[in-house]
Amino acid sequence: MPGIHMRRKDKEVTDHAELVKPLKEADYVTLALCRDNVTYIATLSHGYDEANNRIYFHCAREGKKVDILRDNPVVWGQALIDGGYQQGSCDHLYHTTQFKGVVSFVEDYEGKRRALEIMVRQLDDDPGDIIERQVKPGSVSKVHVGRIDIVEMTGKKAEKIIVSL
Repeated sequence: MPGIHMRRKDKEVTDHAELVKPLKEADYVTLALCRDNVTYIATLSHGYDEANNRIYFHCAREGKKVDILRDNPVVWGQALIDGGYQQGSCDHLYHTTQFKGVVSFVEDYEGKRRALEIMVRQLDDDPGDIIERQVKPGSVSKVHVGRIDIVEMTGKKAEKIIVSL
């Protein structure tokens, strides 16, 4: 990322497969939004489209998050795989991906259907059944789908306990 460096190079993730792993495996992403110099965060279930480097989410058509995104579609976000605090070592294991993206809303049927299938395949243990039962023209037309086109990504990972004296 231009102009930004990571202090702890030993924790930096640069391999693409490892960089996108939290986007594919985390239960949710957290977005930082801003309007009129006032910040807001939103935590969302999501689906990651690796082929197009996009994140999809669904939400209400109206509300604070949507209002902010319409005024300022640029977001910063994070996906986290939390390895947890390690008792007795004063350490915490984690794997994160931070990203900058631009949000737009998907309006066409085929785009929404594809986005919903990506989300269901990532989130559900039996995606085929859910897709067959729920991803139908009537339901797809009612849902509001957001798309985050990722323009920058960084990652950080602590995968082992480091005991320092």
